[in-house]
Amino acid sequence: MIDSVPQLEALATGIAIIDGDNVIVHANTAFARRLNVDALPYRLTDTDLPEARSRDLLEWQLRDIGESALTVAIAPGRSLTFYIGAQREGQRLIIAASGWPHRDESTRDLAAQLDPLTGFGNRLMYAERLREFEAMGAKAAAVLIIDLDHFKQVNDTLGHGTGDELLGLVAQRIRASTRGNDTLIRLGGDEFVVLIPEEKHCEGLEALASRLVNLLGRPFLVNGHQINIGASIGVATLVGDSDQLQDLLRHADLALYEAKHHGRAGHYVFQSSLEQRAFDRREFEVDLRRALGLRQFTLHYQPQTSLVERRVTGFEALIRWQHPTRGQVSPMDFIPLAEELGEIASIGRWVIRSACEQAASWKDERLGVAVNVSPAQFVDDTIIHVVSDALENSGLAPERLELEITEGLFLEESDAIMRRLWAIKELGVAIAIDDFGTGYASLGYLNSFPFSKIKIDKSFIQAKPSPRANALVSGILAMGSNLRMATIAEGIETLEQYTQLEADGCNLAQGYYIARPMPADQIAGFLERFCPPAARAS
Repeated sequence: MIDSVPQLEALATGIAIIDGDNVIVHANTAFARRLNVDALPYRLTDTDLPEARSRDLLEWQLRDIGESALTVAIAPGRSLTFYIGAQREGQRLIIAASGWPHRDESTRDLAAQLDPLTGFGNRLMYAERLREFEAMGAKAAAVLIIDLDHFKQVNDTLGHGTGDELLGLVAQRIRASTRGNDTLIRLGGDEFVVLIPEEKHCEGLEALASRLVNLLGRPFLVNGHQINIGASIGVATLVGDSDQLQDLLRHADLALYEAKHHGRAGHYVFQSSLEQRAFDRREFEVDLRRALGLRQFTLHYQPQTSLVERRVTGFEALIRWQHPTRGQVSPMDFIPLAEELGEIASIGRWVIRSACEQAASWKDERLGVAVNVSPAQFVDDTIIHVVSDALENSGLAPERLELEITEGLFLEESDAIMRRLWAIKELGVAIAIDDFGTGYASLGYLNSFPFSKIKIDKSFIQAKPSPRANALVSGILAMGSNLRMATIAEGIETLEQYTQLEADGCNLAQGYYIARPMPADQIAGFLERFCPPAARAS
């Protein structure tokens, strides 16, 4: 049976897609009829040509991976022209016509509109279909935009060849779920579009989206590997959403973003409120990009105290964004966006430099400063230079600086990450594990790298007292002691929490019970007035 390409079936020009071995993987009916092909897969060079010279010419022409054309005799008094597209991603387009195709079926136009990997159309075909809809005065249409979840991991772990084969299988499942008059598009990468030309009730669109999510969530078998991905889908319709066809893809993309925001492996139908939300997000992005240059960021410092020596040992530097109209913006809101936009590197550089300069000004040289570092700052060796430059320019002794990293840092590139951590450690800088117990760290990392501290996440400290909660905290404290790593508890808000940690052998404490984060100009006064919590309680 011929594996046809639905959006090409109406064309009189024969069109097919071949792989690197010249095997036809997709073909429309016109192509199959012209070459008498009954079923796929079928090797193009096996075509029954009356002259051996014609077969030799075709084989020779296909060795050239560039674009070419060839006219051969296929029967007495009958010839066929092959337009052979350039090889892309291991595949190429073949157009077969009796004589050169007419202008309205220009081979070059057709070639430019096809994705050779999947047999779907591309962005050019999508734009062409919209022009056709507008010309017909279409008042009803719908778009589903499909984005594969976790596809990048397939390319990274199994290679792009396996990724390409997976995309081909994904295309087959999409084709099997749609109708012949739907236009199937691969936008690029792992994004696909289903363009539905006529009016369809939203319930039917959601049913189609659910079916696709279900199908694409089932395992794929590629080169002996079982691959599980999944898909997120955004849905938009012309009816009720917009009177402009050009808005369809943008609306579907906004709905796709919302589907991902709700946890992936699902679908979301566009609503007009998403446009306002997208506008607000764009404004927020612009404000964030400008914030550093406009000096809207400041650092506040929260004390860290020794439960044994009952003194302040240092401060954690915490970034604050004071926006002129938004007011105080929470780091929980802007740090993830800064990571997504790629702004975290410049913001993180400023934080490290400013914290080092501030700590260097403190009279008590026993005081250290701790700085949170995003995993996104460890993508290359730049972080090493940022730290060394900050120390050199500020004159701060390296042992007074501590970088706090989260367990999520070890999700990828463990060898490269460990090399960068060791390089920073060799500068004399301490490195602590932040939010311990909430992430992905393996105990192996604690064994292979001499972290200065284990920072117990506040969720453990503030949990309702119970034997289980106490056992978890006690276990972390015992592990820190056995590994000769200091333990610090954050989020301490009550005397009971403080005294319990002191009794359990925790080394350091941080939280509102001791002091809230403060501007740099309040540190000197705080140190003069500081009274250890235990003494304060008695």
